[in-house]
Amino acid sequence: MKKYIDSGKKDTRSGFGAGLTELGKTNPNVVALCADLIGSLKMDDFKDNHPERFFQTGIAEANMMGMAAGMTIGGKIPFTGTFANFSTGRVYDQIRQSIAYSNKNVKICASHAGLTLGEDGATHQILEDIGLMKMLPGMTVINTCDYNQTKAATLAIADYEGPVYLRFGRPKVANFTPEDQTFEIGKAVQLLEGNDITIVATGHLVWEALLAAETLNEQGISAEVINIHTIKPLDDKTILGSVAKTNCIVTAEEHNFLGGLGESVARVLATNHPTPQEFVATQDTFGESGTPEQLMEKYGLNANAIVKASLKAISRK
Repeated sequence: MKKYIDSGKKDTRSGFGAGLTELGKTNPNVVALCADLIGSLKMDDFKDNHPERFFQTGIAEANMMGMAAGMTIGGKIPFTGTFANFSTGRVYDQIRQSIAYSNKNVKICASHAGLTLGEDGATHQILEDIGLMKMLPGMTVINTCDYNQTKAATLAIADYEGPVYLRFGRPKVANFTPEDQTFEIGKAVQLLEGNDITIVATGHLVWEALLAAETLNEQGISAEVINIHTIKPLDDKTILGSVAKTNCIVTAEEHNFLGGLGESVARVLATNHPTPQEFVATQDTFGESGTPEQLMEKYGLNANAIVKASLKAISRK
């Protein structure tokens, strides 16, 4: 069984910051807008080195989205930055009307997503943003798993024409994907080959899926693990190819089971290859205050939960 090594825990928001820093040097059309959270979004370097291309909008997220949409008309590539809750729920009307409907080339970059925002609690955590954004026609939705992948995704979306929602997080997590990777929008990454169970995971749950696969392997169960970094467009071909071998699947995400990756996968299976599926996700609930580890344990978003779901899915074959 292939082993993945954590090269040193890093926060995915810093991967975004590193990608934005590189874009500042290489792409003069990239501009950045932030709603009073420069440090939290790791946008300091871009601001300091390219002040003429940085716009501090203040706590006025709706205005920030309108400004970004307008900038695309002049050929700029705007990257907006704030917490995921404020990047979606607070400004959904502006995104729908000014960005998605007009197919504007805006990159909506959202940090502090999911439960792992931690102690700030339910008002700042968001567990429905993937659903909100994937429902918008033409919106690409990306949810990266570690520092290296987030940096690569940030670089890739600058070259992609069209609106993008890029979701990442606050805590330091395992950094295990290649530093020199090429990020291909809409193309899943198969991390482990297996025959007994397919585990498709996104964001922070990808590393947990690898840990779960190790536990299952010790029990004689061969798990195929797939990193779904792009939720829309979804890589149907890779998912269907895997379940053709395993005949059961677990989806794992730091999001409500309603409207997230799991439901997208369920649609693919229902219309192509009906398959037993188990969902590792929050169960239609808001979050609460606590450390990221405490919350992931309480809400069943970790390797142990993936193992249990895998055993249940296998029993349903």
